[in-house]
Amino acid sequence: MKITRIRLISQIFFFSLFLFFVFVTEFSYLKGYPVSLFLEADPLVAIATAITTHSLYKGLLWSLVLLIPTLLFGRIFCNWICPYGILHHLVGWLFNYWNPKKRIENNRYRKLYATKYYILTAMAVAAILGSLQIGLLDPIALLFRSFAVSVLPAIDMPTEWVYVRPHLYQLSWVVGFLLLFLVGMNLVIPRFFCRVLCPLGATLGVLSRFSLWRIDRDPDKCTDCDLCLTHCEGASDPHTNLRKSECFVCMNCLEDCPHDAIHFKFLPDLSHEVTSPDITRRRTILAGLVGLLFIPFSRRSGDLTKNFNKMVVRPPGSLAEPDFLERCIKCDQCIRVCPTNVLQPALFQAGIEGIWTPILNMRMGYCELNCVLCGQVCPTGAIQPISIEQKLGIGEFVEQGPVRLGTAFYDRGRCLPWAMDIPCVVCEEVCPTSPKAIFGRDVTVTTRTGETLALRRPYLDPQLCIGCGICEHECPIKDYRAIRVTAVGETRSTDRKFLLSR
Repeated sequence: MKITRIRLISQIFFFSLFLFFVFVTEFSYLKGYPVSLFLEADPLVAIATAITTHSLYKGLLWSLVLLIPTLLFGRIFCNWICPYGILHHLVGWLFNYWNPKKRIENNRYRKLYATKYYILTAMAVAAILGSLQIGLLDPIALLFRSFAVSVLPAIDMPTEWVYVRPHLYQLSWVVGFLLLFLVGMNLVIPRFFCRVLCPLGATLGVLSRFSLWRIDRDPDKCTDCDLCLTHCEGASDPHTNLRKSECFVCMNCLEDCPHDAIHFKFLPDLSHEVTSPDITRRRTILAGLVGLLFIPFSRRSGDLTKNFNKMVVRPPGSLAEPDFLERCIKCDQCIRVCPTNVLQPALFQAGIEGIWTPILNMRMGYCELNCVLCGQVCPTGAIQPISIEQKLGIGEFVEQGPVRLGTAFYDRGRCLPWAMDIPCVVCEEVCPTSPKAIFGRDVTVTTRTGETLALRRPYLDPQLCIGCGICEHECPIKDYRAIRVTAVGETRSTDRKFLLSR
C-alpha cells in the first residue's frame, strides 16, 4: 500500500473522530466521552498554559504523547492528525483548478511563510507575562470554536438535528465568516492558514528540527524537474535543500518524483536540508515587542479586579478572573455543551484579553441548577470540574455554601408590581433556591382611578441569591429586564464582594 494511502486513512479516521467528538459534546450524549482529547493533545495549549500558570494541568499530559511522533518524524501531526489541517487539505484538493506548472509555482517556499513564527513569538512573550492568547489562532481551538458557535447552529437551522431547541450565539457570523475566509484562502495560497498563520504548526516546526526520520533528496539522481513540488503540502522545497520546519511529512514528493531521488531516511545528511525556520533576529525582536506591549495596552484599559465589567458573569467552577484568563484558550467547549444556551462568546465585555471567552447572557438562557457539564469538558482547568453537591452547597459542602455566579438586582422602575400596579410573581415562582432568594410582600395600593388593588411586590435576599439568572430570563419585560444579574458577589473572587469592606 502506498504511504499516501495510509496517510489518507489516517486523515479520514482523525477527522471523523473530531466530528464524532463535536457531535457528542452535547448534554444528552456526552456520557463520559473524552470530547476534549484533541485540545488536550495540543502541545501548544500545554506549553502556553504551563508558561502562564507555571503548572501543567493534568488533562494536558496527552500533549506529551504527541511530541513523540514529532521528534521521530517531524510535523506529522499537521497533515495526518490535525482536523483543521485535514480540512484545508480537503478544500485544496476539491478546488485545485491550477495547471501543473502553476501548482509547482504555488508550492515553492515564500518569505511570507515565516509569519507564523513571529505570531508564535508574540503570543509566547504575552504568555510569559501572564496573558494566554494562543486560542485565537490555535487550529484545534479555532475549529472547535467555529463548530460550536457557527457551523452547528447553521446546520441545525434547516434540519433541527443538533439541538432540542434552536441555539443562538452573539457574533456567530464573525466566527463563521472567519472560518470561511481562512478556508477560502486555499484558492489563493494553498494551505494558507497552515503555511502562514498557524502557531501550532510553528511550534511543531521548531521541534521538528530534532526529528530522526526526514525527507532526503539524492542529488545524484535528481534531474531538477521540480515535479516533487506538484503536490507538496508544506512548501518545504523538497527539490533542493529541504526546509525541515515546513515539511508536513505528506509523502507526496516521494510518489511524484519520477527518478526515485527522494526518500524518507533515518538521520540523512544535514547538508541536504535547512534545519532552522527562516526568521530574522530583528523581526523576531519586533514580534516579541508586540507581545510585550500587548499587556500594558490591554490591561491599562480596565482593571480585572476594580473596574471590572459587571456583566461578565463566568460559568460555575470558573477560577478568579486573572487565573481564568491565564487558562482559558477560547475553544468554547463549554458553550457547546451548555444545555440552556446561556453561555455566549464574549467580544470586548471582558477586555481584549477576554475575546471569545465564555460569559453568561441571561437573556439567552440561564444556568441550570443541576448542571456542571462546562467544567467536565474544559481542557485546561479554567472552569474547574465540580460536583452537583459542590455547586449547590449541600452534603459535605454545606459550610462553604453554594457556588454564586453573581447577584440579581431589581429595577423597580420597570417591575410590573412596583411601577405599573400590574400583578406579576414570575421571578418568585421560578427562583430555584431553597429557601427562595426572591420573596414577596403583600401590599394594598390605590390606583389613580381610586380603585383598591392587592399586589405582591418582589424583594431579593442577596444572601440566598446564586446568580443563576432564571429570574432575568423569565421576566416578562422584553427589553431591559426588571431584574438583572451582575457579577458582583460571585464566590470565585474576593475582590467582587457584594458590599465594600475595610
